Amino acid sequence: MRYSHYFTHTFKNPPAEADTANAKYLIQGGFVSQLSAGIYTFLPLGLRVMHKVMKIIREEMNAIGGQEIIMPALHPSENWNTTGRDVTCADILYRTEGHGGKVFYLGQTHEEIVTPLVKQFVNSYKDLPLAAYQIQNKFRNEPRAKSGILRGREFCMKDMYSFHADEADLDRFYQLVIEAYLKVFERCGLEAYVVKASGGSFSDKESDEFQVLTDAGEDIIYYDKKTKRGYNEEVSNEHSGENLIKGKAVEAGNIFKLGTKFSEDFGLYYMDEHGNKKPVIMGCHGIGISRLVGTIVEANHDEKGIIWPANVAPYHVHLLTLGNSEDVMQAADKLYQKLLHNNVEVLWDDRDERAGAKFNDADLIGIPNRIVLSERTLNQNQVEFKLRSSDQVKMIDLDKIIEELIF
Repeated sequence: MRYSHYFTHTFKNPPAEADTANAKYLIQGGFVSQLSAGIYTFLPLGLRVMHKVMKIIREEMNAIGGQEIIMPALHPSENWNTTGRDVTCADILYRTEGHGGKVFYLGQTHEEIVTPLVKQFVNSYKDLPLAAYQIQNKFRNEPRAKSGILRGREFCMKDMYSFHADEADLDRFYQLVIEAYLKVFERCGLEAYVVKASGGSFSDKESDEFQVLTDAGEDIIYYDKKTKRGYNEEVSNEHSGENLIKGKAVEAGNIFKLGTKFSEDFGLYYMDEHGNKKPVIMGCHGIGISRLVGTIVEANHDEKGIIWPANVAPYHVHLLTLGNSEDVMQAADKLYQKLLHNNVEVLWDDRDERAGAKFNDADLIGIPNRIVLSERTLNQNQVEFKLRSSDQVKMIDLDKIIEELIF
């Protein structure tokens, strides 16, 4: 993509109200635009990052047997009345009325929708287990929308719901999800800790959170650096005898054992091999995708801007042309086409702009590989090459540059 073709651009200064690195750099870098507190437009650069995160998540969920669906975001109030969560979650549910005064809620989670859905297809133990997931925007009337895209009122989420004949099978799948989630976070360039927490409004059992250490975090966790396990502050008193490190962290995902609460509310039962009628046991497994993008920025930046991990960077290469001589532009176009032909994603800063501004934008945007082509480098049939994560600048022959790239 030629940068001059984007309708978006970077900004000279970060937003004055930015209180975290993700709020500062994602807005200043032209990845997102804030419409209102906790409500953001994902711009082309930001959407490319989010799509790469989605791809990683889909691959890992599919690998453990997840089946992707998409459910409505607009929920009839009757579904929430059935579980009583129209009352217990009233403070965070967005409520609206349709024709005839019919009440609807905007979904902040989907147990009330997926349970009666699965009821249509499950009758016997032979129909279990199953796991269905979706990637969809959620809506939460968040009283403290802050910290950029870490805490939003509208946010993108992957939520998966699993259905089992017994606790043993839920336990088996639960461990598969833990392993899959750790793979997701690792592929996104994050080191995640599996942290025990309360079930909150979702479950009366303990849950597991996936926490990433960062000063921007709103959670306090107690963790073991070696085992990558720990406890949320809510349940840490139960484990006070352990020698754990205290730190601030961002919750990047969570999983719950829901038990039979929702299946009993909606009459989701199955017949076991002996002909006995039993409630289906459920689990819930979520990753906030837009929140994860913000977490990646919090964990990967410096004073100049973002340092994207290669797997989720908007492009593999940031190509900068200095000067606008015909020879440089022709050579750059030839290199651009060669990179594309080799399946290398390139953002070509072809603007008629001073060198300092281009270098600053490259650092701010944070694409892993930077290639600079100018009259000086072209005269030597070379390019200037630098990794965003390094201060080292090298001169590389034009015909050997692909071998140097990290992606």
